[in-house]
Parts: sequence; structure tokens; C-alpha cells
Amino acid sequence: MRFMVFYPVLFGAIGRYVLPALEEPAGFQVDLLADYILAALALITPMIYGAVIGFSILDDRDDHILSSIKVTPLSIHQFLSFRIAMVLVFSFAACIFVLWFSNIGGLSWGDKIVVAFLATLSAPMTGFLINALSKNKIEGFAVMKGLGMVVVVPVVAVYFTDATELFFSVIPGFWPAKVISSAVRTDEMMYLNYRLYFSIGLIYALILNLLVYRFFLRRAEF
Repeated sequence: MRFMVFYPVLFGAIGRYVLPALEEPAGFQVDLLADYILAALALITPMIYGAVIGFSILDDRDDHILSSIKVTPLSIHQFLSFRIAMVLVFSFAACIFVLWFSNIGGLSWGDKIVVAFLATLSAPMTGFLINALSKNKIEGFAVMKGLGMVVVVPVVAVYFTDATELFFSVIPGFWPAKVISSAVRTDEMMYLNYRLYFSIGLIYALILNLLVYRFFLRRAEF
């Protein structure tokens, strides 16, 4: 829990204090890169929370807790639903805080809620992917680093505002990144519009979460 509280403060402080302090020495303007910065901060936050839950489930597997659940009235789905709910709540609150405290881009509260909600859906996906692709914590760290590199792709996709951007659309983080960009730049500068980015991203994220969860149940040994 302490770990979960630390990261939003860190990311928010980077956006609010560190980046503005680097503007003059590094020769860039935060306002001109607002959607890039917000996309990076909004996407990495739920990924960190998903990793925490992922390693928590790995601990449960190592301690044979999930195997023990099978002989109790509580189902695996019910047990894991608590973890999913917890990571969604904390990740959503953290995203809201980071977007608000960083004070970049001039997003409205409605935009912050929409972005945080959509970005947060990647948290359980991250946790279950770590567990589906690894059998222990060492393998889990390797998977987590690989998933972390995926954050770079949606941030790069923000640069494109024509049909080329759709090449990046298979990455879940593409859709919340584009919602941010649409809110910052306005729809006139985008290939799709704000509502489409959110709607397609929401449906896509829900489908991916279901597929990843089923993949985890098949691959995990408990």
C-alpha cells in the first residue's frame, strides 16, 4: 500500500516541478509537448499498479494460496475479483491525481476522469499478463520490463494525426493517449474524434482484459 501511494506523488511531481525546471536548460516547451508528457504519465501509472498486483498474485501462487482456494466455497474468480477491484480503484485514483497535480495541458475534470478510466483498464491486464507469461518472480521481472517498453509506442503514436496512427492501434495504450491528444489539440487536428477514441478504446480494452484473463487461467499452474 505504501508502494502504491509513492508512485503517483513521484509522477505528479515530475510533471509539476521537474519538467518545467528543465524547460530552459533543455530547450523545450512543456505546453507544446503536453499531450506527449500526459500520455506517458497516464499510461505508466496503471502499468505500475498492475505490476504490483501481478507480483502479489505470483506470491499467492508461490504460497499455494490459489490452489487452496479450490477446496473452499470461494471460487478463484471471486478471489481474484477482489484483486482486480482493488487495482482498478487505486489505479484510477492515482491517474486522476497525476493528471491533476502535474498541471499540464489544461485538461478539464471531465477529461481527467475519462482518461483515467480508460487508462486504468490496462492495470489488471498487466497483472494477469505477468502471471500468464511467468512462473516465478525472476521471470515476472523480465516480463514487466518488456511490458514497460510498450508504453513508448502510444507516446510515439501521438505524433501521427493521419491514418498512419492506426498502425499503433493494437497497443491498448494508444487509445487513452489519443484521447489526451484530442483533448489537448482539439478534434480538428486529429484523424478520429474524442468520442471515437474513447468508445473504441473502451471496447477494445474490455475485450483484451477478458482474453488475457482467460489466457492467465489456462497458463497459470494452481
